[in-house]
Amino acid sequence: MKSAISTAFNSSKLHRYPFSFSRLSFCHRASAAVHLPEFLQQSDKIDRGSCLNLRRIHTSFTPVMAASSFKPEQARAPPALPLPTPPVTKFNIGLCQLAVTADKQQNIQHARKAIEEAAAKGAKLVVLPEIWNSPYSNASFPVYAEDIDAGGQASPSTAMLSDVARRLNITIVGGSIPERSGDQLYNACCVFDAQGKLLAKHRKIHLFDIDIPGKITFIESETLTAGDTPTIVDTEVGRIGIGICYDIRFQELAMIYAARGAHLICYPGAFNMTTGPLHWELLQRGRAADNQLYVATCSPARDEGAGYVAWGHSTLVGPFGEVLATTEHEEAIIIAEIDYSLIEQRRTFLPLTKQRRGDLYQLVDVERLNSKS
Repeated sequence: MKSAISTAFNSSKLHRYPFSFSRLSFCHRASAAVHLPEFLQQSDKIDRGSCLNLRRIHTSFTPVMAASSFKPEQARAPPALPLPTPPVTKFNIGLCQLAVTADKQQNIQHARKAIEEAAAKGAKLVVLPEIWNSPYSNASFPVYAEDIDAGGQASPSTAMLSDVARRLNITIVGGSIPERSGDQLYNACCVFDAQGKLLAKHRKIHLFDIDIPGKITFIESETLTAGDTPTIVDTEVGRIGIGICYDIRFQELAMIYAARGAHLICYPGAFNMTTGPLHWELLQRGRAADNQLYVATCSPARDEGAGYVAWGHSTLVGPFGEVLATTEHEEAIIIAEIDYSLIEQRRTFLPLTKQRRGDLYQLVDVERLNSKS
């Protein structure tokens, strides 16, 4: 008895209770190990006076149910990819919450200065907002749109991003800009590596078509075409999934990115004054906690005089759903540390991957599935 209690009190897995109990009893039968609650497994010590009827604690925990019988590997089709080893474990991310004007050239120069400032503060990955080179309106999208594939003078916004990424030796998730491709317009996000190479282009998959009477009505599909490809890209700072604003509401996209081995999902976004207070942080934390990875968002700064007023509050969320860094609605540059080692740690604490019920449900990654056929 004495040695068992001593083991319990000295275990590094047991921390001080955040609660107070007058009696705490752990019962044990010969055929079953005791399963301590999660908050107990996170503690560094137990108040001995609280454990009046402590009989026996097993410091090794056996799963209540055999996960293999539930076929967790079949909960993803094709099976989930293992988390890749990132090129770096720790680095700083910079989120540039920018004021946007009607002057496109001014917006481009302003974004350049913000990126340079973020890099000077140690950021190796810089993220810009959704539609940072143009007012956010259906009337503006055709006027400010650029031919990204043509590059050069046809796309001065992405030319700047490529140049500054190469010059500063950083990775850039370039927010989004209106893109013209033939006779179609897209809301597109470009990712550049530290050599200035365009690694990926994500076209917003879920268009922002909403009507909340008396609050906000916006129909992106009046001018924009929806993209049809999830975007995940390997960079100098890890494997990154890309979504744009409204894409964050669709958890299936984030689940696909997690199953493809993403360390981080970046969502340039411009939530509004109606949905922002209710859903912006909630959705970020949900995507991060459900998939046990990092989520970064970047919004334009709020302009009360604009036709579309952004909520702001650019944020970095960790793999436990914890807000690591955020800001208010004014212009700001957030610098925060990402530590990928925490992903494996959190997934060990909560082994969701091993507990999914592949016998009951399945997420199908259509693109990956079709690529194998």
